[in-house]
Amino acid sequence: MGHISVIGSCNMDLTVEADRRPLAGETVMGKRLIVSPGGKGANQAVAAARLGEEVYMVGCVGHDAYGSLMLDALKKSGVKTDYVSVLDGVDTGTAHIILAEGDNSIIVLKGANDRVSPQVVDEAFDIIRTSDLVMLQHEIPMDTIGYIIDRCYEEKVPVMLNPAPYMDIPKEWIDKVTYITPNEHEAALMFQGMDRDEILKSHAGKVIMTVGSEGVLYGEGNEVVHVPGFHVPVVDTTGAGDTFNGAFAAGRAEGLSIREAIRFANAAAALSVGKIGAQGGMPWRNEVEEMLSCKK
Repeated sequence: MGHISVIGSCNMDLTVEADRRPLAGETVMGKRLIVSPGGKGANQAVAAARLGEEVYMVGCVGHDAYGSLMLDALKKSGVKTDYVSVLDGVDTGTAHIILAEGDNSIIVLKGANDRVSPQVVDEAFDIIRTSDLVMLQHEIPMDTIGYIIDRCYEEKVPVMLNPAPYMDIPKEWIDKVTYITPNEHEAALMFQGMDRDEILKSHAGKVIMTVGSEGVLYGEGNEVVHVPGFHVPVVDTTGAGDTFNGAFAAGRAEGLSIREAIRFANAAAALSVGKIGAQGGMPWRNEVEEMLSCKK
């Protein structure tokens, strides 16, 4: 069992399923509404906890019905919520998702996630400093992310940054984190003027680049390694990237090699797309191990 701290967002996902997306100014009829817990931080925490890790969530929710549902969902998946602050006078964050034509479009309202401050981080730092890995994403204030990266770097705590949703970041963040997990499009924005192989070779073992259903690329010495994905029927891709990140963190926290951790995470992500909802589709340990044993 690894010890992981996730500092990030807690949202409620409001998903509308439809046959197709509306055009500008158009109204279409939806098929159903699904209200489920989400947020990139909470999703990644749930993914890692369901795989057997000791996971602490650090973040903020509102003192409202969605906040209560969020905390209950985290606890049911085994995530420790001692350092999730419940705030008065602010709404729990929400994500508004259109699921149509086999893919999703998302609008996020930050709400309480915008209150994840350095003070919130300091209150949890006794747990953070003992982590095998700290996980970050871009749904909390960027100043707070920079504070966490700097403090963890000073105290030699490994950090994994998932740079989504994409925002420009300082080069020193890339230098200081242990892993950064962009998709191919995010990597192109982050490392402008460099082709894919240059990015991976010059950041060997640090940049873990996801390339959709084709799997994952990373640099090993002067080589680019491709770890193929698992091709499965797709119901809902919401949360697949978060599942990958949580599972990769779990693998590394347990001492798997980068290649082994990626294959483990690819299997978890493939299983996640078979069900609707970000956290609803996240697999448990036995499911991932069963898939890997069948795919040897």
